Amino acid sequence: MRGQDAERRLGAPELGRPPGERATLVQFSTAFCQPCRATRRILADIAAMVDGVVHIEIDAEDHLALVRELGIKSTPTVLVLDAAGRIVTRASGTPRKADVIAALGRAI
Repeated sequence: MRGQDAERRLGAPELGRPPGERATLVQFSTAFCQPCRATRRILADIAAMVDGVVHIEIDAEDHLALVRELGIKSTPTVLVLDAAGRIVTRASGTPRKADVIAALGRAI
């Protein structure tokens, strides 16, 4: 995790909807990204299993200023936010379910 990530907080204005009470799984995607579809399923499944966790998907092309600000280089990129909206971890590519659950453990 980069130092600036620990300082940056994301909330409803940046995410487009309220974050989760306990944690938020933020996915940056693009329309023609095949791995983004698999990532969407994985994150949605985890959010459905864990109370207080939500999955928010952001179209990278529609939110270029935020993408640049956060240094998103590829899609899918997943950010795990804690209850305060701080970035706990980030990963690019399709994540493994176990890795997302472990990251959530650090966020909650």
